[in-house]
Amino acid sequence: AAALRSGGVPVRVASLATLSPQDLAQAGRALFVVSTFGEGEPPDSARAFARKLSAAPVDLGGLRFGLLALGDRAYADFCDFGHRLDRWLRSNGAQPLFPVIEMDGEDGRALSRWQADLGQLAPAGLDWEGAEGEQRIPEPAFAPWTLVQRACLNPQGAGLPTYQVALVPGEGAALHWQAGDIVEIRPRQSAEAVERFLARAGLSAEARVMHDGRADTLGAVLARSALPEDAAAGDAQALADGLTPLPQRAYSIASLPADGRLELLVRQSRAADGSLGIGSGFLTVHLAEGGTLEARIRPNPAFAPPEDGRPMILIGNGTGLAALRAHLKARIGAGHGRNWLIFGERSAASDFYFRDEITSWREAGALSRLDLAFSRDQNSRVYVQDRLKAAAGELAAWVREGAAIYVCGSLQGMAPAVDAVLGEV
Repeated sequence: AAALRSGGVPVRVASLATLSPQDLAQAGRALFVVSTFGEGEPPDSARAFARKLSAAPVDLGGLRFGLLALGDRAYADFCDFGHRLDRWLRSNGAQPLFPVIEMDGEDGRALSRWQADLGQLAPAGLDWEGAEGEQRIPEPAFAPWTLVQRACLNPQGAGLPTYQVALVPGEGAALHWQAGDIVEIRPRQSAEAVERFLARAGLSAEARVMHDGRADTLGAVLARSALPEDAAAGDAQALADGLTPLPQRAYSIASLPADGRLELLVRQSRAADGSLGIGSGFLTVHLAEGGTLEARIRPNPAFAPPEDGRPMILIGNGTGLAALRAHLKARIGAGHGRNWLIFGERSAASDFYFRDEITSWREAGALSRLDLAFSRDQNSRVYVQDRLKAAAGELAAWVREGAAIYVCGSLQGMAPAVDAVLGEV
């Protein structure tokens, strides 16, 4: 933004969480920087906007746009949300200023292309060096956390294994977050993946290299980096110079500070070659209990709890239950009992995460209503949106009472279907 302003281009910075498709219809030009997490999903702050991509068309014929898509090539759905946003913009008449730019980690070449394309918007040129000095709100620092417990919650499930993972901060560090917040972790490559790469490259893990201004072993640097596809034998230092760091992974927090630990709900993912995803593999397999990782808490105002005791409807499936669980804990702790949970998964026998806890809340009256959709437990598939539609009358009554509605789970399938049902109420 500062670089564009230096070239005389007026700029307004906004999160997708604050925008609607109609806002874009009124804009002449827009630049998007969007990331993709996990299996092609947007960040939490963009989920509400992403659900609107399947809604009614909007006339964007007057909009010209540029798009920088951030992602991780280790995933089959690399930059998928960025490309879906690009297709949606084009299908509604918007014209691209330049082709979509994909960026994996700190890809200097992709960043240079982005800067060059933005330079077309300001004939007088852009001051990128001056922009580096722009005052920024400091991000929280990464700090050491310890993995203290890990348990597979669906050992007999037909889907991918899903784990409850518990972390505690380093000695003396405070536990501070609220329901809806995110934890970002810095994953590491598995020891086996690093060993295989080094064997192909014919290099030693103990080779000393300089990286990020300090001396380290090549093996340690590789563990923190995206492994190049080309493992041709060469010089250890030259290899280290070309490495890019692994992007951090973001997860919804499933607990509150009062629980004494930070809990996650992590489903294993698989890359195109069948290998475990970097983040989920690190948390569910490769990092031993008692091992340490680097993490930081990121506030998520777009998913923050309401400030009053209004009714709350929580809708989700799969690991989306993590953030909803934290919200329920906060509501129950504050004495707010008008809570309605609608949750879906494959099978009640294997995939009803936190069953005992949720059942006890319902029996105690902390959940006014609980609707469950286990798609494989009957001949015809039943999903969250089906339960929601069947309860349309009560849903409308809750909405008239001013209910806050929170949706968390898979963007493809559930989210647009839920959005469609809500739009009918």
